[in-house]
Amino acid sequence: MTALDHPAHQADGGGPPLRVPFPVVDEVSRHCLQEEEPETVHIEVHLPGTPDPDRLRAAFHEALRRHPRILMREAKGPWYRRRYEWELTAEPDTEPVSFPPPERDALKRARERALSQAPPLASSPPIRLEVVTAEPGRAEGPAPEGTERSTSEHPTTGPAADEAPATGSVLFLTINHTALDGPACLRVLATAAEIYGGKDNSPAAPPTRTPDQGTQEQPPAPEAPSGWSPPARVAKGSPEPSPGNGMLVVELPVPRRPKGSPFTVNDQLMVATALMIAHWNREHGAGPRPFRITMPVDDRPRDAGMPIGNGTRLVEVPFGAEELADRDWTPEAIRDLLRRTSDRTRALKALARPQLGHGAALLTAPVLPVALRAAVTRGLRRAAAPWTSTTLLSNIGRIPYALDFGDAGRAHAVWFSAPARMPRGLTVTTASTAGRLHLALRWSRTLLSHGDGAHLRDLFEHYLHATEHTEEGPK
Repeated sequence: MTALDHPAHQADGGGPPLRVPFPVVDEVSRHCLQEEEPETVHIEVHLPGTPDPDRLRAAFHEALRRHPRILMREAKGPWYRRRYEWELTAEPDTEPVSFPPPERDALKRARERALSQAPPLASSPPIRLEVVTAEPGRAEGPAPEGTERSTSEHPTTGPAADEAPATGSVLFLTINHTALDGPACLRVLATAAEIYGGKDNSPAAPPTRTPDQGTQEQPPAPEAPSGWSPPARVAKGSPEPSPGNGMLVVELPVPRRPKGSPFTVNDQLMVATALMIAHWNREHGAGPRPFRITMPVDDRPRDAGMPIGNGTRLVEVPFGAEELADRDWTPEAIRDLLRRTSDRTRALKALARPQLGHGAALLTAPVLPVALRAAVTRGLRRAAAPWTSTTLLSNIGRIPYALDFGDAGRAHAVWFSAPARMPRGLTVTTASTAGRLHLALRWSRTLLSHGDGAHLRDLFEHYLHATEHTEEGPK
């Protein structure tokens, strides 16, 4: 990821803007853009108060300057060029921070914009930050404390996300995923919080995995299913007539890990995701097939020197059809599945591998003009669609920054969502803040409806809860 660390300007401060070739991930994404399903990442940060507009703009602009790799736009070039290039700029081309006027269903409308309107690549920076507040006089807000379900009036959102509260605000960051990923932009927002609030925002130390005890006595994990076998697809529910993505967000308790467990919360989320889709597919008549779940792995530091760009590498966690077959999911069966999943995720994370694999690096080699490579890439993507993973689970983990905005308060909830274009058609994104799990389900409307999303949420919650009750019995 050397392309993530270039300075924004020439060393002497003069001359033309510096240009940086697209890294592999950016180029593949650029080749495959679709207007119907924009490649956006959304982040929403819920605050108890509302930041001052002028101070927030100043803080965000300063944060952009401190992370100059985010100030970029796609450079123009002839069709026969061999590279897409980012042109780094000294200042934003347009104002990235806005305060939309308070209105009814303000947060719902902001979410819709995040899913349907990607910040343009031709303008620096390819992100936007909206500060959303409730309409004056309206008292809409979270459901009563302790409630963890959506209400019938808002069937597509969780209780802490129905509407921006009248006394608070939501920072809504929309990112063009061709240029940047969620963790990188969260780092920039954390810098803005530190500048705005005047308080140290150093990242907390990451949690450590409990050492696996007694693994030598456990039977070896079954062989992972072959990567040559096309994995299961998410069964079609009740598609909607409009194109694009739908989304549901909900707040849940962070799952409890039984004492001494060798698996992590990420493994619990992975198992809950697999069992959710397996259950959904059985209900919709799909036959048993192996699963593969894409999992982003981010090895970057979270401090101020974090490389900015698309910095995660993708690995695929396999599940055999027999592992997810319909059965009585006793605590023992769940525990065994968690152990196998833990072994696989640990081994995959330890592998040194290019972000999208060796094939993508070869495909983006600057041998042919970029327009020809784009046509080849799109064709290969269509041909490889049956082998695309079943879904994507992106677990951001515990938010490492305080996100303390001074007079506007400290973040009490943070949601992310990842693109959900076909053929996957469904992504699961999680993060935890203040001891709560913030889950976003995002889907392609050509595959699922809001009602389908609500049912998938219920299944996810059920199986996530099941992973908590897996203690070893007495010897």
